Amino acid sequence: MSAVDQIFKAYDIRGKVNSELTPAVVGHIGFAFGEWLPSGGIVAVGRDMRPDSKELSDSMIAGLRAAGRNVWDIGQVTSDMIYFAVGHYRLAGGAMITASHNPGEYNGIKLCREEAKPIGEETGLFEIRDKVKALNSELGPALGQLSSKDIVEDWITHVLSFIDPAKLKPLHIVVDAGNGMAGKIFPELEPYVPFEVDELYFELDGTFPNHIANPLEPKNLVDLQKAVKTTKADAGIAFDGDGDRAVLLDEKGEPLSGTVMTAILAQFFLSKYPGSTILCNAICGRAAIEAIKAAGGKPVRTRVGHSFIKADMRKHNAVFAGEHSGHYYFKDNFMADSGLIAVVVGLYILSNSNKSLSSLAEPFRKKYVQINETNFEVKDKVATMKLIAENFADGQQDWLDGLTVNFPDSWINVRPSNTEPLLRFNAEAKTKDKLDFLTQKVTSLIKNG
Repeated sequence: MSAVDQIFKAYDIRGKVNSELTPAVVGHIGFAFGEWLPSGGIVAVGRDMRPDSKELSDSMIAGLRAAGRNVWDIGQVTSDMIYFAVGHYRLAGGAMITASHNPGEYNGIKLCREEAKPIGEETGLFEIRDKVKALNSELGPALGQLSSKDIVEDWITHVLSFIDPAKLKPLHIVVDAGNGMAGKIFPELEPYVPFEVDELYFELDGTFPNHIANPLEPKNLVDLQKAVKTTKADAGIAFDGDGDRAVLLDEKGEPLSGTVMTAILAQFFLSKYPGSTILCNAICGRAAIEAIKAAGGKPVRTRVGHSFIKADMRKHNAVFAGEHSGHYYFKDNFMADSGLIAVVVGLYILSNSNKSLSSLAEPFRKKYVQINETNFEVKDKVATMKLIAENFADGQQDWLDGLTVNFPDSWINVRPSNTEPLLRFNAEAKTKDKLDFLTQKVTSLIKNG
């Protein structure tokens, strides 16, 4: 496998800086991307706060301009802002220099095309990879024009369009930006909302001196949980490194899972758009599906991964989609995901509920128990999944995304990683005893065959 093959993943481009992801390689990626894009017009380029993101952004811009593309440099932004820029200003495409929550020695690139459509392995990313591999010369002169564009004000206006700001009631919240891009963008929202905000780790620092900006890891929530409880705040928010994913914590410091958040947001959007379709990915819990049905909506399951979900949103004309991983997608956001929109809508629901956030979450939390996604390294992913299917033949099976086996009171899902020799295991049940039984059985099958 070549060095270029290694950095092109299923949904984006990622690698170690200076060894795998060099300025020269990024320049060639920019050139190939500029040539590949099917629409004429401007390409937006944004970047996160990592120490090398500016250099890599400049290389991406140089490659695009060498391909004849006019470029907007939109500076340091969150990843959801690149999707907004492409959709709102009707651009040809966008590139975001970021490695999201990965450690500081990594960086990467997220790409999208017109209308903020995703570019993944099945939608052109590997075609761009092959173009990069075919390049064997230095970039030519800059043929396209370069402009700087500040989109922050338009972005904040867009985020607030999902609610009625006049109906927001005062809240006390604690926000942990994890030294990531939310530390720059969240303060731009604060003047427009009646919230008392305590800020944690808002200084931009791509070396992540306090904790990795991954809110799904419990250890990364410890400081936020302590601050929420100490200050008796109404809620906490933890963002990931590039700010497109956020987790809400209730007043007790307990995070709302992707399933619970999906259920709450789904009910809000169904109150605005009765009878609409809502998507949940294959490992979203049953509480979300049941909430959608109870609110008169039409739930549709989809594969895990943003490129699949965005395509299915267009296919089903869905108004909203939720992933268990904490990504939330909105029809009125060009079918793209946004952490900031998700938490603003969540806080809007809270401020108008006359309830605590834990009270809002409780009906969905108490129905089922879930394990945290568990990864197993296996030699033959297909054979292992078939073995599990044979041993769970008494359940209702589907292969939408790996293997899902449904029982009246529980379910399991085992799906292969797109990039590693791993199987990812999820399970949910009505009781902890049943969950433990399923977990032990699947673990034994994977480890012992």
